Amino acid sequence: MKIKLAVFGRNELINRFRSCVAQHKDIEIIPFTYRKAIETVDLLEKAFMCDTYVFLESLPYLYAKQKIEKKRLPIVQVAFDEFMVLTSFYHLKNTYNQSLDRLSIDVLDRSHVTEVLTELVLRDRDIYTYSYGQDNIVDIPKIVSFHQKLWDDGKIDHVLTSLDEVEQKLKEIGIPTISMIIPHINMEKAIVQAKSITTLNMSKSAQIVAGFAKIKDIEILKNKHGELYVQQLQEKLQQILWKFGEKTFASVFTNHENHYVIIGTRGVLDHITNHFRDFPLLQEIEESLKTAVDIGFGLGLTAKQAEDHAKLALEACSNNKNSSCYIVNDRGEKIGPLGVKKHFDTSQLYQALIHKARLNNELSYNFIDFIKIRNNEPFSSNDIAAFYSVTKRSAERTVNKLLSGEVIKIVGEEKPYVKGRPRKLFQINM
Repeated sequence: MKIKLAVFGRNELINRFRSCVAQHKDIEIIPFTYRKAIETVDLLEKAFMCDTYVFLESLPYLYAKQKIEKKRLPIVQVAFDEFMVLTSFYHLKNTYNQSLDRLSIDVLDRSHVTEVLTELVLRDRDIYTYSYGQDNIVDIPKIVSFHQKLWDDGKIDHVLTSLDEVEQKLKEIGIPTISMIIPHINMEKAIVQAKSITTLNMSKSAQIVAGFAKIKDIEILKNKHGELYVQQLQEKLQQILWKFGEKTFASVFTNHENHYVIIGTRGVLDHITNHFRDFPLLQEIEESLKTAVDIGFGLGLTAKQAEDHAKLALEACSNNKNSSCYIVNDRGEKIGPLGVKKHFDTSQLYQALIHKARLNNELSYNFIDFIKIRNNEPFSSNDIAAFYSVTKRSAERTVNKLLSGEVIKIVGEEKPYVKGRPRKLFQINM
């Protein structure tokens, strides 16, 4: 399963980051580009269904910091550290042939420059530093004025800036300015950090999945075809379920009621949620056995809860004459039967997502896929979190956006088995 990263940066930086991510097959990035860093505040509202938010520059993060802290978003910043200062000094001297003297610098943290200057024994040089990380509000004109005054006073020959907007303004008034270089290793470290944060968040929301499978009307089959025939059916069913267990990293065994029991976690859950409309396990069993079967899956935070829910799901199959499969999730909500397609107008939903919820194309298609795969069943923010492998908080932001655009509506609620508020259930509003 791929980790989804919302990446905020200028187009050229995102392209560099994309080349770094290309080596990580388990990561998918959703880019959010801007021309001015302040645009990040609005772009943040469009970042749905992502596990972690990556900022390639410090200024966009500082602009959005208040909103990030309020929403408690999982974020990673590409480090603007000593290595970045050292790399930029190298390029300044060897690529641009500029001396490391009569120079002004703006950085997030002054200490990074001080440590590099000490290490390189450059403390006696005319190097002036502005640390904007100490400001309550980042003031671009103030930073530009700092450099401009030093230039007008004849104290510097060039500027080294970590801010793209400062570089543009200084060049407009004729001051030689070079932008700092973000080292490749700093981007790699950000990727590793984002993966660690996402993995930790995923582990906090792990669910247990239990399943029961049985041949329908087995006593009738025994009377009609004999014990040997039924035994052969059981062996075929066992082989198919063992193969399913290997594929989904689940354990399969029989109980005293001659039911086949499936116990797993995310592997089984991912398979189920990705096949609401065309449940291949049920199709394979029917084609092989040529007789009806019942399958019930239960989700829970404990093995006992998952098992109880699986029994309820199996009972739901008794209302159908043909093969069927149901799920009862951790809220006690029944979903199914799987494999029976529920149609909806994808074009109408797309228009609503674009114009009412104001999602971009990629996010709109993602949500349509979610509704298709879930077979247009009622869903909760937990379902979105599980399907996209994002945090519950991220899923709730998506739900709020869809509710405000009246793309979805509340169709009920279920109380969890532990103390807490009831969980709302939603469905598309069309």
